[in-house]
Amino acid sequence: MPPTTSPHTEVELDLTLVRKEPLADGVVRLTLGHPEGEPLPAWRPGAHIDVRLAPDLVRQYSLCGDPDDPSVLQVAVLREQDGRGGSAHVHDHLAEGGTVRIRGPRNHFPLVDAERYLFIAGGIGITPILPMVAEAARRGADWRLVYGGRTRASMAFADRLAADHPGRVEICPQDETGLLDLQGLLGEPRADTEVYCCGPAPLLGAVELHCRDWPAGALHIERFTPREDPAPDGTGESFEVELAGSGTTLTVPPDRSVLEVLEEAGVPVLSSCREGTCGTCETGVLQGEVEHRDSLLTDAERAANDVMFVCVSRCASKRLVLDL
Repeated sequence: MPPTTSPHTEVELDLTLVRKEPLADGVVRLTLGHPEGEPLPAWRPGAHIDVRLAPDLVRQYSLCGDPDDPSVLQVAVLREQDGRGGSAHVHDHLAEGGTVRIRGPRNHFPLVDAERYLFIAGGIGITPILPMVAEAARRGADWRLVYGGRTRASMAFADRLAADHPGRVEICPQDETGLLDLQGLLGEPRADTEVYCCGPAPLLGAVELHCRDWPAGALHIERFTPREDPAPDGTGESFEVELAGSGTTLTVPPDRSVLEVLEEAGVPVLSSCREGTCGTCETGVLQGEVEHRDSLLTDAERAANDVMFVCVSRCASKRLVLDL
């Protein structure tokens, strides 16, 4: 099927699973290529793609290959024992030579320019960090990676990273070294350092706590699960959304999301995770105050009030005007 695009959609492609290979305990890497050998969409470190595993099963995976190689896209997938079925489908049902439909790439975790980087990865959270490390090295920046996991055997790319970047990579299996020393890593704020972290929710929460005195914007986080923020006050009220393109006004009741109301009205808005983590349903906001509930935007981006993720975020006023 050819790529499909519209003002509110992204490129979709049917790709061939060229190779499926084990990387570590419970982790496989998927290498995807165009069936006709055509170049694949460009991407930069921190990007991810949607992978449609079945008609009602879409998951997001960080790209972990080489951004300068347009012939393939690569992702690594951990089998989640308590997951919702996506990783089990990848491990048990996807086979080399089969077709996989993808959408994207998109990037809500970009690598900014900086003099110095501190990368902190936990488990499968190494996937978006891997191309960032390569890019930081290419730029000649000063950087350090601290990579934790349950066991050495469960840590994908660990041997490769340690061999390629001696002196800059610290491999910390929990059964050998214990938990990461976040106080030692983050206890002294630095104005010249950008901190990038991806991994399980407890690690992200601990890193956020240790970075509370760092300069605003220094911490960059990629989440695989929604942020555990308490629900804001006033979440039980209805509000209106106006669609700027048509002038249509819709009412969003307390028990439904903006996305659900838009879908019911036949408004084409792409979505995937429906929990504010993937960024697929990002929508421009022209007027009104957003009650942000996503796990993507920084404090500064929230304050700008010019986009929202309609699968979870709501209205903090009485009315929103959306760029739809």
